[in-house]
Amino acid sequence: RRLSEQNVPHDVKRQRFHSHRSETTSDNQAVPLTVQRRYSSGSIQTVQRRYSSESIQSPVFHAGYIPGVTGCVPLLRDTLFPGPIENSLPVAKDELSQQVLELFQTYQQQTCDLNRKELCRTELQREIQRIFPQSRLFLVGSSLNGFGTRSSDGDLCLVVKEEPVNQKTEARHILSLVQKLFSTKLSSYIERPQLIRAKVPIVKFRDKVSCVEFDLNVNNVVGIRNTFLLRTYAHIENRVRPLVLVVKKWASFHDINDASRGTLSSYSLVLMVLHYLQTLPEPILPSLQKNYPDSFDPTMQLHLVHQAPCAIPPYLSKNGSSLGDLLIGFFKYYATEFDWSHQMISVREARAIPRPDGVEWRNKFICVEEPFDGTNTARAVHEKQKFDIIKAEFLKSWQILQEKRDLYCVLPLRTTTWKR
Repeated sequence: RRLSEQNVPHDVKRQRFHSHRSETTSDNQAVPLTVQRRYSSGSIQTVQRRYSSESIQSPVFHAGYIPGVTGCVPLLRDTLFPGPIENSLPVAKDELSQQVLELFQTYQQQTCDLNRKELCRTELQREIQRIFPQSRLFLVGSSLNGFGTRSSDGDLCLVVKEEPVNQKTEARHILSLVQKLFSTKLSSYIERPQLIRAKVPIVKFRDKVSCVEFDLNVNNVVGIRNTFLLRTYAHIENRVRPLVLVVKKWASFHDINDASRGTLSSYSLVLMVLHYLQTLPEPILPSLQKNYPDSFDPTMQLHLVHQAPCAIPPYLSKNGSSLGDLLIGFFKYYATEFDWSHQMISVREARAIPRPDGVEWRNKFICVEEPFDGTNTARAVHEKQKFDIIKAEFLKSWQILQEKRDLYCVLPLRTTTWKR
């Protein structure tokens, strides 16, 4: 029986996903347009003016939160990225650490980048709801989890119902209808919509106005949950985001950051950095799922998921290592210490655990546990040649950085080039 209106604050009531009341607390719901609707207007100039504005009143910045609780994770009603330089960034006392910070400040996603993605999501939700009236479209992944860059693609999750969706049949059928919508009615603004029949099928497309590439899936709700888990890790310790961004750029530069080509996805790389920071002799990160199980309950209703991290305070580590030392240690850990043959990376457990013996893990050279559904996020690395290349890059970068302590030696791009 529902608790009384008088006794429970509206923000924390448990509500049905499709109830009218739940729509008012969603962090990703459609908002009223201030000018002509984007997809019903023939004037692309009108749309471009909207995209150029950095004052979009998006629900991402006005989501509800748990009253009376003060945490360190920014509320979604505030800007996620207040500026190119944050007061909370660590102080760099050596050249390598300064280089890490410079790259982070140059490449980190800006508020205007997020606004463009959020506006596209809002408009697409409006159009998709003409086909699936009860659906909701969520922005997920690096765009929202704190690890995004200026060039990050957008990831979207279309939730059509509370129950699981068969990804091989039902999800593909839904996505085929979405692709048809994009190819016909929305063809003036959406280009190259393509249905990819992967394990989790997606529609890939490009939004002409924002010039952002998007991947849209159906009911892959674990992506919504892990977005806010990673977002919490990103903000509870100020060395996490710079370190992750540099590792992602490093992996991309060395061509080992592409799951479609048998190497590591960006998501796996983020989990690898978090795991390394959890397993130091003096840890820099805890297991949030162990310490705050209620905040990351895998059965929590989706419209409440964004609220929980706001209650989590900063993690105070006794480890004072610099960004430069941590970067060198990261490469050393995976080059010389981690046992790839027998261990699995587990952020959920905050430790390396024995490899499972299931089909998901067999014949895979790298095992990285997804924190919520327990699948292998690194399953794309199934060729020994690719695995050997990845290991060699870790070893080579560790040896070079240990000797030179110069980021440009393993990521040879000057700041001026980064900024361009």
